[in-house]
Amino acid sequence: MTIQLRHETPDDVAAIEAVTVAAFAEAPHTSHTEQFIVRALRAANELTLSIVAEEQGQVVGHVALSPVTITDGHGHKAAGWYGLGPISVLPQRQGQGIGSRLMEQALAELRAMHAAGCVLLGDPAYYARFGFQTHTGLQLPGVPPGYFMALAFDGPVPEGIAYYSDAFNAAA
Repeated sequence: MTIQLRHETPDDVAAIEAVTVAAFAEAPHTSHTEQFIVRALRAANELTLSIVAEEQGQVVGHVALSPVTITDGHGHKAAGWYGLGPISVLPQRQGQGIGSRLMEQALAELRAMHAAGCVLLGDPAYYARFGFQTHTGLQLPGVPPGYFMALAFDGPVPEGIAYYSDAFNAAA
């Protein structure tokens, strides 16, 4: 089977939602709002990249990227930073490299856009392989610091507090 990666089309919206719901159904650290976040990002026109993994016409994975704001507490903002997530793969297809391919494609596209870097919330043991690291000077309020990671493409990782879109508060 061949996996194709491409940007979402309007016809993919329902399939992306179904994949996202299925991917997080049994996840241990979730509020089960990931599908609502993707929907809210799309509605707010803040879904910078939405990449699907497709196999034989079926969406089997998805990754969303959106702008984040990083402020240093003195009114300075780091420009060009994006948040990765949610990233979803159908449960029966997890562990087959689809998520890794989505990650690599997402990071390659951010680099091509000349983004400064990317942040995400996730398992350090998994995301370290893509170059993500924790940084003591970069925080996401309410999150254990070991699970909030960054990858700089150009320059250093900024110090400060990261803020995701309000869409990440979507609950329905």
